[in-house]
Amino acid sequence: MKKRVVITGMGCVTPLGNSLEEFWNNIKSGKCGIDEITHFDTTDFEVKLAGEVKNFDPTLYIDKKEARRMDLYSQYAVASAKMAVEDAKLDLDSIKKERFGVIVGSGIGGIGTIEKEHEKMLKKGPRRVSPLLIPMIISNMAAGNIAMQFGAKGICSTVVTACATGSHAIGEAFHTIKKGRADVIIAGGAEASITPLSVAGFSSLQALSKTNDKTRASIPFDKDRSGFVMGEGAGIIILESLEHAQKRGAKIYGEIVGYGASCDAYHITSPDPDGEGAARAMLEAIDEAGITPEKVSYINAHGTSTPLNDKFETKAIKVAFKEHAKNVAISSTKSMTGHLLGAAGAIEGIVCVKAIEEGFIPPTIGYRNPDPECDLDYVPNVGREEKVEYALSNSLGFGGHNASLLFKKYVG
Repeated sequence: MKKRVVITGMGCVTPLGNSLEEFWNNIKSGKCGIDEITHFDTTDFEVKLAGEVKNFDPTLYIDKKEARRMDLYSQYAVASAKMAVEDAKLDLDSIKKERFGVIVGSGIGGIGTIEKEHEKMLKKGPRRVSPLLIPMIISNMAAGNIAMQFGAKGICSTVVTACATGSHAIGEAFHTIKKGRADVIIAGGAEASITPLSVAGFSSLQALSKTNDKTRASIPFDKDRSGFVMGEGAGIIILESLEHAQKRGAKIYGEIVGYGASCDAYHITSPDPDGEGAARAMLEAIDEAGITPEKVSYINAHGTSTPLNDKFETKAIKVAFKEHAKNVAISSTKSMTGHLLGAAGAIEGIVCVKAIEEGFIPPTIGYRNPDPECDLDYVPNVGREEKVEYALSNSLGFGGHNASLLFKKYVG
């Protein structure tokens, strides 16, 4: 018998706040979390803006010695997981640890540590490279550290699918519980790639916005969009079987009812112009839920603010939703956070769950000049009080990876 899967806890570290409440309140108010880069000197860089995490102190969540053994992306992940576990009020002593899992990914992993240790090797020689280099940089270590933190002895896995990572991680966790192979899974994504090499690489790829105006940097679906803005942080969701959550009297935020995954098999960076792959992922999620596209009232778009992504995602939504595409509310919260790469799908999943819970659709801020090729309802600049029963979250990653998650208002 297939299990129903519900969300019982959430935690996040983001450019808009380091708690669920602060993040969501800033999303609702349409606050911009993008500002000048402070993590490194940008004098020689064309890109000057990013969505940095502010005022993050890992020792509020992690032992100081342990924190030193983690790259920043892993610190973000463990901190968000601790918030989510506390939010879910999980009694770790009563959970069957062999059925308690972790599926958390990162698109890039510990690139900050790589840069620092490489510089150290060049200046001081190979013997000075930290023995913790490898455990700090590998992309699975966020999941590993979370599992050790909470004693989760069930599935412990990592998804790496570029910008679709967080959504794929949550989707795979959903299916694992649905099949009865776990009771509780900590799922999501983390990223800390606002570093010199990472920013330089994405800039050389012509993927990043080079404007100095933070109000016109991340402007999804706007005619003047010129590239995405790098963001950082983590998003973690606690997924449980409905039976397990009810047995312990947990608060239920919402339900996850569909997951679609596909590949464009088209280009290393560009989505398929026909939108077929992304549309198929959306329709797979909708079909798994056993509903029609007309039931979906909100889509949190991938919406990166790049010329190609926004145009082709719009096309994909039209392919999947047909006439209903013009009636569904669509927003890109990357207009406020920037693009958190491997963590994007996770924090955007959180946005969908909160949108359903509170009946509020967040805006796409910075939207001024309509693009004839992006002609749907992008909820420009101001959010809306509106009942949401089903919300869809899209993630599209370099390499053609597509993921869609469908969330539903919980009804017992």
